[in-house]
Amino acid sequence: MSYISGKSIKTFRENKNLTQKQLGELISVSDKTVSKWETEKGLPDITLLEPLASALGVSVAELLSGESITNKNRGGNIAKLKFYVCPVCGNIVFSLGEGAFSCCGISLPPLLPEAPDEEHSLSMEHPEGDIYIRFFHPMTKEHHISFAAYVTYDSITLKKLYPEQEPEVRFSFSGKGKILFFCNRNGLFETKV
Repeated sequence: MSYISGKSIKTFRENKNLTQKQLGELISVSDKTVSKWETEKGLPDITLLEPLASALGVSVAELLSGESITNKNRGGNIAKLKFYVCPVCGNIVFSLGEGAFSCCGISLPPLLPEAPDEEHSLSMEHPEGDIYIRFFHPMTKEHHISFAAYVTYDSITLKKLYPEQEPEVRFSFSGKGKILFFCNRNGLFETKV
């Protein structure tokens, strides 16, 4: 199997409404050369991959795979917010959609939030237009709330918590949303505001 298929080149060329001659002119090769690639009687030199992909309006990865890649998450969507936490160093990553992240040599899976249970209960008050949350949870190095986030339809505010500090956070209220908080032993929890 070759590293690039003639069928892919032809499909991408036709999708751009280019003739073999026009494509050849864009990358400084003859139309006969393009024809050889498409009939798999020859292969483009590796130095031509980027110019060829650019002329065809695709990425090099798409050119090599022969498939157009459509980003279904172009604008991001806060409703699809995902958190990832490194179990080694505690690094926190969040994205507006699923992604592939690693830290400390470990691939991080997205955290799936659960409803708070008795061990992870909290109280929520609204003093002076804010949201004040107190967690009824230990705050030791071995077992603690690592962060809390307030998520509305258009914003995310994250507060980092550290062992041996008070298990409480205060956010400026900016509308309906949800509170997500992470226990280093039991994972991610979610409750509505």
